[in-house]
Amino acid sequence: MASYCEFVRDLPADNVHRQYHDHQYGFPLNDDNELFGRLILEINQAGLSWELILKKADNFRAAYANFDIDTVAGFTEKDRARLLQDAGIIRNKLKVNAAIHNAQQIQKLRAEFGSFKAWLDHHHPMPKPDWVKLFKKTFKFTGGEITGEFLMSTGYLPGAHDADCAVGRMLSSA
Repeated sequence: MASYCEFVRDLPADNVHRQYHDHQYGFPLNDDNELFGRLILEINQAGLSWELILKKADNFRAAYANFDIDTVAGFTEKDRARLLQDAGIIRNKLKVNAAIHNAQQIQKLRAEFGSFKAWLDHHHPMPKPDWVKLFKKTFKFTGGEITGEFLMSTGYLPGAHDADCAVGRMLSSA
């Protein structure tokens, strides 16, 4: 039997946490829109359960134009109002505004570095405290926990998987 991280070890294979662990958590993302989408999800998790966010992930993808950075960066007041009325996502004005602002920031990063991923790669590796400072300076609604989870979930910081986790071993050998 394969070893797993303790928090998913006894969960059924179709559990949302187990699916996320086995197929997404700690897996590097190369697509800027997917990186942006992960950031949106991490921001929206603040103060809520990750299970709730995972269950609403498809709703977030639809509400935020398939996480298309340029589209979200151009969202208008009408779009903000639509998002704040969308029961399928988290209707928090600060989080909605952060998503739009962060898309605009990523556009600036792409203009300078070529892509959001290239900006992340340019700063990698860095210790978590330095990442947190950089994210706080660059984005909205990105404190230590959000930044750390975003970076772990996308493979930029270690710690996504236990040492004896088969998924973690597979990722570290890739």
